[in-house]
Amino acid sequence: MSIARKTDKHGLLSEPIPTVLRQLTVPMVFGMVAILMFNLVDTFFISLLGTEALAAVSFTFPVTFALNCITMGVSVGISTSIGRLLGGGNSHTAARFASHGLLLAVILVIMASGLGLLTIEPLFTLIGASPELLPIINQYMTIWYLAIPLLVIPMAGNSAIRATGDAKTPAKIMMLAGVINGVLDPLLIFGYGPFPELGVRGAAIASGISWAFALVNSLYILTKREKLLARPDMSRLRKDWQQIMQIGTPAGLSNALNPLSGALLMSLLAAQGTASVAAYGAAMRIESLLVIVMMALGSALMPFMAQNLGANKPHRAFQALFTAMRFAIVFQLLIFIMMVPLSWPLSSLFSQDSAVQEQLWHYLIVVPVSYGMQAVCMLLISALNAMHKSMHALIWNLLRLFAFLLPAAWLGSWINGTEGLFIGIAAANILSGIGAYLYAVRMRRNVYGNLAKHH
Repeated sequence: MSIARKTDKHGLLSEPIPTVLRQLTVPMVFGMVAILMFNLVDTFFISLLGTEALAAVSFTFPVTFALNCITMGVSVGISTSIGRLLGGGNSHTAARFASHGLLLAVILVIMASGLGLLTIEPLFTLIGASPELLPIINQYMTIWYLAIPLLVIPMAGNSAIRATGDAKTPAKIMMLAGVINGVLDPLLIFGYGPFPELGVRGAAIASGISWAFALVNSLYILTKREKLLARPDMSRLRKDWQQIMQIGTPAGLSNALNPLSGALLMSLLAAQGTASVAAYGAAMRIESLLVIVMMALGSALMPFMAQNLGANKPHRAFQALFTAMRFAIVFQLLIFIMMVPLSWPLSSLFSQDSAVQEQLWHYLIVVPVSYGMQAVCMLLISALNAMHKSMHALIWNLLRLFAFLLPAAWLGSWINGTEGLFIGIAAANILSGIGAYLYAVRMRRNVYGNLAKHH
């Protein structure tokens, strides 16, 4: 039996492709739902403190997301590199790489959070927070900045665990962390029983405790079960960090583009009126659930392709990519068909305002038809990261958002207001998806052609 085969504990190199993709994707869906619920529970309990508390914490989202983008980027670098190494049977090198990657992520986030602690008031004043909100923001962000290093190892460590082909364990860790956060939130925010009443600070402390739980569990799995942590090798540290950053920096920037384009879309909608903004905000909450399977599939595809490319099985890697793309188109088309009769009841559920209801209904009847093609573009980006072509992945995300989405949305709004803007979003998703599919076909042809030359 080859070394590569011995490391194939989860069948990434041997089991039927649809089976492996399903085994990777389903647990990730539950993990992502847990993260969504984590955020919703926090928001719900903070909202009970009043409008000022909710507004203050809402101002923190762009900053907290920006810091998390650092870890997301490093996680992609760790995951794809470890997947390649495990596929090639280099488990000792993979363990060294995981240790160096986690160390890099922790150092970067500690530096960023230290800078954040020193600039809370000027930064949030610049963002637009009013003077009366700054004390509440200060209370929340001081704790959050101190606690965020605890989340780095679960985020990056879970990516390393997924690179082995195990998606169940990271999902369980995040789900249990979400439960701990949900239990602690009301106790620490409102001071029930023996617990002190800490307000927004309580929400940040509850998050920190749940992250600490996730950290301990992730470290245990990485060290004891997967044997994916090794003593740092100072002679290889710089080179490994360079490789991680070559992949991770474009991946982190790519993640940061999504909220930026969302903010620009929101400014286009603001010109159409408050009802349009409210309708789009509600649509985003519904959309996050409608595309969650595709997001999980994209995350599952990356370690699968990385391991198979590392094992010199590019045919199997590309077969998985196109299987995932075809599934995405069919699955999201079925979701759209299901949404047609549900679109009006959902619109009525999310708002009592007739103008908001009508515009939300229009979004739900137009945009979901394009989710399958949007997923094709997302899957291409995952594949490019798995191939260590993260700069190409960044370029594709730039094209999707700034060459297709925003221009089409602006043109649609200019022609037919909010309804035209929603049609523009759908058209952009379809066009970028077609372009991504054609690019993937060409990429596969080039890889196969290079293989034929070498043989």
